Amino acid sequence: MVEFPPPRPIRFPPGGTMNDRKLVLVTGGAGFLGSHLCDRLLADGHDVMCVDNFFTGRKQNVEHLIGHPRFELMRHDVTQPLYVEVDEVYNLACPASPVHYVHDPIQTTKTSVLGALNMLGLAKRLKARIFQASTSEVYGDPSVHPQTEDYWGNVNPIGPRACYDEGKRCAETLFFDYHRQHKVEVKVARIFNTYGPRMALNDGRVVSNFIVHALKGVPITIYGDGGQTRSFCYVDDLIDGFVRLMKSPAELTGPVNLGNPGEFTIKELAELVLELTGSQSKLTYRPLPQDDPRQRRPDIALASDRLGWQPKVALREGLINTILYFERLLSSPERAANGSHAPARARGATATAGVRLAGGQE
Repeated sequence: MVEFPPPRPIRFPPGGTMNDRKLVLVTGGAGFLGSHLCDRLLADGHDVMCVDNFFTGRKQNVEHLIGHPRFELMRHDVTQPLYVEVDEVYNLACPASPVHYVHDPIQTTKTSVLGALNMLGLAKRLKARIFQASTSEVYGDPSVHPQTEDYWGNVNPIGPRACYDEGKRCAETLFFDYHRQHKVEVKVARIFNTYGPRMALNDGRVVSNFIVHALKGVPITIYGDGGQTRSFCYVDDLIDGFVRLMKSPAELTGPVNLGNPGEFTIKELAELVLELTGSQSKLTYRPLPQDDPRQRRPDIALASDRLGWQPKVALREGLINTILYFERLLSSPERAANGSHAPARARGATATAGVRLAGGQE
């Protein structure tokens, strides 16, 4: 079994006490982002109710929390109403990678729209503050660069990505309608590309794809010429943004961009992964998928000004942590039994959890 670091010790904000303790619902809590959020909330002293239908979430992501006295895990699909008593809601439930949402686009749309309706109904009944994990995909293939929150986007409403793009756009609409019509306190974050430990091996996202292929020594596929750009935010930085936004004054509803404004081409990312793994994998090229954005970089002035938030983890440092995670995963007995290739090792690194190599600032 893969070993994960234990939960961080309980901490409270300056001046905080046990009276600040809340019961917090996290939908999609067994997913990549959701599991890290559960860790953070528990470390901050809260009780956490983690809800997931395990379509893309994995019990492995939260197995280290099972038995924690302030953690509860519930199997539930947010397309169905949920009747619980909580103080705050983080709505993260939705497939978030093309591999998963194109596999079942109708369910993806239902999760975004019906899930938002059900969670907003719960928040309305409980008079609870609710957070929506929206996405930079609401900007589509942007004609404005970098993307600011007042940009309305350039989205193909009938393309293969529309189930996710338009589902999230509709969810934002519902959040702001509930805020205006029912006075529900809402917080909407637009998440840009995020990476880190607990990404799934097969989620189809560019960081995990490149790392897994490099560790296995198989060709790395780049779609298009590799000149399209993305911005990559390490998961710990993003989760800190979530918590800061949720704690912010009620009038700051969002949407608020959360992402790392550092911009890299896809080819640059591939070359950095090859360098850090010491892999001999070759780069191969295929046609660019339909509606794939050419540029993506957040303007985070609002998050910086109102939340005091700035990403701290440079891409090189974050990739090293992520490579070590995938190395452990691929080296586990379960993976070996399935015939996985022997992985390469992050250059100069050991397989010890939490190792960080020098040379991290971009």
